[in-house]
Amino acid sequence: MAVIGIDLGTSNSLASFWDGEQVVLIANRFGSYLTPSVIGVDENNDILVGEIAKQRLVSHPQKTAAAFKRFMGTEKMYQLGSYSFSPIEFSSLVLSSLKEDAELFLQEPCDEVVISVPAYFNNIQREATMEAAKLAGLNVLNLISEPTAAAMAYGLHQEEDLSILVIDLGGGTFDVSLLEMFEGIMQVEAIAGDNQLGGEDFTQLIIRDCLVKSKLEQEALPAAVLSVIYQKAEMLKRELSFQARSGFEFEKDGTIYSYELTKPQYEKLCEPLLAKMRLPVGRVLNDKKMTVEEIDRVILIGGATKDPVVRSFLAKLLRTIPYTSINPDEAVGIGAGIQTALKKDHSMVSELMLTDVCSHTLGVESVRELGNEWINGVFTPIIERNTTIPVSKVETFYTVRDQQPKIRFAVYQGESPRVSENLKIGEIIIPLDPAPKDYPVDCRFTYDTSGILEVLVTVKQTGETHQLIIEESPGKLSPEEIQHSLNKLEKLKIHPRDRAENRLLTARLERLYAETTGEKREYIQTLLLRFEAELAKQDDQIIKKLVKELTETLNEFEKGMWL
Repeated sequence: MAVIGIDLGTSNSLASFWDGEQVVLIANRFGSYLTPSVIGVDENNDILVGEIAKQRLVSHPQKTAAAFKRFMGTEKMYQLGSYSFSPIEFSSLVLSSLKEDAELFLQEPCDEVVISVPAYFNNIQREATMEAAKLAGLNVLNLISEPTAAAMAYGLHQEEDLSILVIDLGGGTFDVSLLEMFEGIMQVEAIAGDNQLGGEDFTQLIIRDCLVKSKLEQEALPAAVLSVIYQKAEMLKRELSFQARSGFEFEKDGTIYSYELTKPQYEKLCEPLLAKMRLPVGRVLNDKKMTVEEIDRVILIGGATKDPVVRSFLAKLLRTIPYTSINPDEAVGIGAGIQTALKKDHSMVSELMLTDVCSHTLGVESVRELGNEWINGVFTPIIERNTTIPVSKVETFYTVRDQQPKIRFAVYQGESPRVSENLKIGEIIIPLDPAPKDYPVDCRFTYDTSGILEVLVTVKQTGETHQLIIEESPGKLSPEEIQHSLNKLEKLKIHPRDRAENRLLTARLERLYAETTGEKREYIQTLLLRFEAELAKQDDQIIKKLVKELTETLNEFEKGMWL
């Protein structure tokens, strides 16, 4: 049984494995290493995963979902046709697809996995990722932080005495991590980030500017029109990477709107987002009391770091040329594959030890006496942020009243002195025997390398210990909900793989029809009708030949349609 590594991304995901000597990326059914993290439902209520679903974002926006990783660990629900899905269930469908691709490629079961997660993911988001894997039939051996995986991909684990800054700007998250490599140990020293900042936000800047210049209100636009604008804004962003200006047209209610953007104008639009990127970088350096000059290597990962505006900004900010030789979309997946070697055969990379840090301060709600007054809602840290994990720390708390019948430990994570501004992740209430005030109770936090927190509360005088069971955490599934999701996912009709190429071509033609107007639209419609007619005849040889012909035709067509 093979162990695979998976980079479960906001925009794209990929799988890898260690073949005994090196990491091999696993291609999906279409020959691509990247599988879009997109889920859709077609007219037959079949579930579409990956590239086919992505193609339908324009033509069927109401039945397609993307960027759901941003909402892992929340209660958000998506309605696709007659189905209702949580972000955990969507992620499990992506993981299931990658698992199937791996098993087809390796010709053996792939039930064990190392999954990468953003370093800034909190405890609930990490648990949600593990639940998604469980729904996909995968046993998670380890969650590895994305920056650690990226540093391993660059082979920096083979060097000594390095300070490495990893900048990860993905589709929906931004992470900054400081790693130290010394004496065979790769240690994450500090992390910071923004899980609401990513490449999607740069695309949204263009969309908002387009709508302002077109004097259109986003709320008043049909979903199909918005999807067309989104696709064209995404393409325009890429065009500006290698040319001075670009533009596009779109149609609404019979009116053709034109939009154009120059590179300097785009750079100006990006300034607020670039300013937001400064904050986590500064926080990481300040936490470790380091200067930019003390950083030995800077690595850029995440698809959004391909943007020259982003690269130029970071190069100036950090006063160095970052490492970008490995495809930023693949670096984390390669690192996850290396980590599988650690789990599968320690002799292969036995010289390397990985350590990580707690991304958020973890503590409990307490009261504090100030003069003759008790102040409620005070946050008392037990494990400070950027503490190396695994870690176990204990603090002793005391009752504040005589004969106090119980003591409540509400667990929070965050950086505010008041619990009201931090995230509550659990609570436990311990009954107490009658006793005078100042009765001691120990609270121990244990945080492991998968980012899972265990809370043990011990009444010191009796030795009685209680383990925290987190209830009503947003987005966390109870055992009953996990079983319900398993039952629901088992009944889903996943689109057959043997017809995937045909379905992808149909989805692509439908997308191009929605994006074009006039003669171009008529041309695409003709191709679509021709293809559907051949599909109806069910002659596999002719269909296969036509798929190849039309794919080449559309490749040439799309080269010119954005000019």
